Amino acid sequence: MRVGCVCLAVTLICAHAQEEPNYTFGTTVVRSSGFQGRLFAIEPGTEWLPRFSRMHSLGTIYTNRLNVYPQSFEKGFPGITDRFEWFAIQYTAKLWIEKPGMYRFTLVSDDGGKLKIDNKLVIDNDGQHPPAGLSSSATLTRGVHELEVQYFQGPRTMVALVLNVAPPGENWRVLNTDDFIPPADPGALTKGKISEIRQHIIP
Repeated sequence: MRVGCVCLAVTLICAHAQEEPNYTFGTTVVRSSGFQGRLFAIEPGTEWLPRFSRMHSLGTIYTNRLNVYPQSFEKGFPGITDRFEWFAIQYTAKLWIEKPGMYRFTLVSDDGGKLKIDNKLVIDNDGQHPPAGLSSSATLTRGVHELEVQYFQGPRTMVALVLNVAPPGENWRVLNTDDFIPPADPGALTKGKISEIRQHIIP
């Protein structure tokens, strides 16, 4: 179920976000690992995430975490354009899962957001809405997993995009790709598998 900005989920992610001094969607500084985000302009009035495969990207940004807690976004999009509404981002990253088991995820967004792992939909938080979050779990095997986060910002002026994770037996935290870097030896890499995707009420 979807919950509003006064829910426990937003309280949770705001508490995590306070640990970091800066909250951006990414920078133009190229990173060899982490999230790579492709930026797109969308038509005013867009109500749902677009089909990125049919669109031309305006540029690429990089980050190791998605930690834009619910806030007023008045300074435009950092490093790419001065727009602060009607844009979309397609983030992709590779995660190395060393510890197999059930991983819990929470995606908070304003407006629409989706989380896919290994091309399977794990969280669908699409549509125009105020800061709201959904939680889901998935069983991941040891190996490399393809992660994709889709996001769009509709009308002004609130924005939010936070992805949290709780690995097996661990507490919630903002997902940092630096914690899931694959081994340096290519021969040690195996492709992981995902199963048992389940939606949850936000804790």
